Amino acid sequence: MAKSKTQNPNHTTLEGETLLDDYVLAHSDNEPEYLYKLWRATNIHMLHGRMASGRLQGRLLKMLVQMARPESIIEVGTFSGYSALCMAEGLQSNGKGHLYTFEINDEQEPFTRQWIEQSPWAERITFIIGDAAKEAQKLGKQFDFAFLDGDKRTYVETYEALLPLMTPGAFILADNTLWDGHVIDPEYDRDHQTQGIRRFNDHVKTDERVTRVILPLRDGLTIIRKN
Repeated sequence: MAKSKTQNPNHTTLEGETLLDDYVLAHSDNEPEYLYKLWRATNIHMLHGRMASGRLQGRLLKMLVQMARPESIIEVGTFSGYSALCMAEGLQSNGKGHLYTFEINDEQEPFTRQWIEQSPWAERITFIIGDAAKEAQKLGKQFDFAFLDGDKRTYVETYEALLPLMTPGAFILADNTLWDGHVIDPEYDRDHQTQGIRRFNDHVKTDERVTRVILPLRDGLTIIRKN
């Protein structure tokens, strides 16, 4: 379906994006064809397909991994595997490193595992079905980089489980921290996921163990650095 266009650069189109979003994408790197096919398959075959990171955030994840050059990455919330593959792409560019990605919903495993294992970056990824807050420590590893994108209701608990596993100077990226603007909307005061995000944002803001900044990218992305 064609998008509606107006003179206003912030006008919302029929797909929920704006002309400014279009401009940003037009002047950013394209995703590899494999990732585009995964994004399409995610939106066709999975409920809540918009949960996949998508091209802009995916290119940012790849670049941040290239900049940080981590030896070991942990991801909480694999979903269809798009974000994991973007970060693994960054690891391959660096020529080192491995990613461990946890998905608690075992019903997603058949779809996600095939896309990860058939990808050009499969050797960089270990895909694990389980609760990262309980299982990650069993790997016996320290991590230099984390992407937190699991259950919003338990973001604080997952963050607290991950932080001791992170090396000094490590980065934690927390996704969806603006939650479609619901974090400042009183109509969502009783929504458990909104409550979880608000609690997480307040918790990280006062955590003296880290520094942090929220980027208003897509649905909000908080970059956290362990002191």
